[in-house]
Amino acid sequence: MSRGVDQAKRGDRHSVLVFSWEYPPVLVGGLGRHVHALATALVREGHQVTVVTRYGEHPDGSPAALDEVVDGVRVIRAPQDPPLLTLTTETLLAWTMSLNHALVRAALGAGGEYDVVHAHDWLVNHAAVTLKHHLRAPLVATIHSTEAGRHRGWLPAELNRCIHSIEWWLTYEARRVLVCSEDMRWEVSRLFELPAAKTQVVHNGVDPAAFAAAPAAVKAQRDKYSPDGPMVLYAGRLVFEKGVQDLLDAVPALRERHPGLRVVIAGDGPHAEDLKAHAVKAKALDGVDFVGFIGGHDLPALYAAADCLVVPSRYEPFGLVALEAAAAGTPVVASDVGGLAEIVESGVTGLSFPPADVGALTEAVSTVLSDQLLARRITASARAMVHERFGWSDIAAETARAYTRAVDEERALRLRQSVGSARPSMVIPEGNLLLRDA
Repeated sequence: MSRGVDQAKRGDRHSVLVFSWEYPPVLVGGLGRHVHALATALVREGHQVTVVTRYGEHPDGSPAALDEVVDGVRVIRAPQDPPLLTLTTETLLAWTMSLNHALVRAALGAGGEYDVVHAHDWLVNHAAVTLKHHLRAPLVATIHSTEAGRHRGWLPAELNRCIHSIEWWLTYEARRVLVCSEDMRWEVSRLFELPAAKTQVVHNGVDPAAFAAAPAAVKAQRDKYSPDGPMVLYAGRLVFEKGVQDLLDAVPALRERHPGLRVVIAGDGPHAEDLKAHAVKAKALDGVDFVGFIGGHDLPALYAAADCLVVPSRYEPFGLVALEAAAAGTPVVASDVGGLAEIVESGVTGLSFPPADVGALTEAVSTVLSDQLLARRITASARAMVHERFGWSDIAAETARAYTRAVDEERALRLRQSVGSARPSMVIPEGNLLLRDA
């Protein structure tokens, strides 16, 4: 199944086995879109990519194929084990273990030869580590977020501490650890005691063409949600760290300043009902529409129909929705936290505010809605930034360089192990330590 490390590097074109817990048609948040875009971009650059993911259905209810090639990417979908059909988010670890068993069987049954195993986040750790050792191939891990970060450094319960330990294990087993921003590089290095040589920033990206919505589709979204006043959009997971509660708290003041304003909350998540209750408490419900998960061609049209996108995150490793909205031509108002602070320059590519500051959020949104010249200027700058800095071709090339480095380091380690007393001069990251000449 493996070509082996000695055969892996062939003109810097790699065969990659990718594990991701979400991949089209199963999309939960930004991770699935990231993996799909990266996989297809790698294929366009000449690499061979196989994605092993969980089984799911298309939006129309039709079943997805268990093994198919889509956009040049081979997609292996693991059929659900019976426990997966009954487990809930309250039994997350049991659900994850069952999923990983299914992913391992699917990967082994698919055959193929691979140079590199690439894991996206802790939910696929066990499968990725198993295949790493089975193939004797290097593991590259992308850490999209951390459990400690999501809880502002606090690991309050056994589940949180267990997830944190699995994340540590993933970074330990990985030859290279990829993160989406400098802020995340600092976070994972601190949390998991990673040597600087082991981590690498590879940004998320966006395909601008995918967010060019037809005018009729844009008008349909606007007519549906906010035909008579300004339209403010949130798009993302409904979880505490995304700060949706802060946007809801700002709604009464925004509607007083901008009559007819409506806030559209597009997304789903475990806190959906709590946030609806919060909207009632904040006296905001009359101005808010919770529309659930929006995907496919509807999402670009929804972005373009909005007068601004608000990203009120209290924790945000990157903030992919900010790039997507910019590509769609929508002004962005975002908290200056994490990776968002690296892509939203206040007054240039958007407006920013301190996280959890409802008053500052209100002022920033109101400024964008009131100053059309400013809105047009920051939108144009953000679109230019997307084209210049966040194209998937460049991101795929950077990822491929990480693969090459992982393969080279793995080969050097195997050589060191085989000769025993040999003393290679290079420093090889191994685990969360550095092996140096002793």
